[in-house]
Formats: sequence, structure tokens, C-alpha cells
Amino acid sequence: MNIVSMLEQIKQHPDYPMAGMVLCHNGVVRSTSREGEPVTGLTIKVDHKRLARIITEQKSTPGIVEILVHIEEKKVLAVGDDVMFLVVAGDIRETVIKTLTDTLNRIKGEVTKKTQFFA
Repeated sequence: MNIVSMLEQIKQHPDYPMAGMVLCHNGVVRSTSREGEPVTGLTIKVDHKRLARIITEQKSTPGIVEILVHIEEKKVLAVGDDVMFLVVAGDIRETVIKTLTDTLNRIKGEVTKKTQFFA
């Protein structure tokens, strides 16, 4: 999966004509941890049931047309690799920005567990 194919999928949604904004997040592996330690890579584990619930809840937000998420969890990711794509389509800027932010924060806080590898 890549962000371009996700955008194309969103454009095929029957309610896409109601969208006034599509916002994308592309999380990548940083070269340092939040604490500044050098990182060589990471792995991600995903709670798929929790992820599905969050997406369903967030899609029920008035004005939201579609939410797509792809999280790379099958391999060890190196610095610079894509970790997660999140695409949100909706009616107006305020709704889409808030929904993307809320969805991203919930995924990071409730769905994913990362293991970082240090130099």
C-alpha cells in the first residue's frame, strides 16, 4: 500500500463528491528517539480489533467521508521507512483536521506498540 493508491481509493468512494478536503499523514522512522538516542530501526505491533473500532467511531463523525489507515508491521523498519499512512476525507477543513488528529492520537496511544532498536 502507498499513499497514492490510498488517495485513489478515497476518490472512488461514492460520497467523495461531498469531500472538500483530503488530509494525509505519513509517519516515518526517525534517526533518533524522542529522547535523542540514535535509532537504527523499529518494529510495530498492531491491535487490529481496536484499530477497526477506532476507524468505525471516527467515520461516524458528521462530515467525514472516509478514513483509510495502513500500518507497516510485517518487518523491521529502517530509518526513513514509512511506518503509517492515514488518509481522512471530509467536508470542511476543521472537521478533517480534527478527525485526522484525533484518529492519529488514538492509533498511537491505543493501537500500536513500537520497539525501537538503538545504535
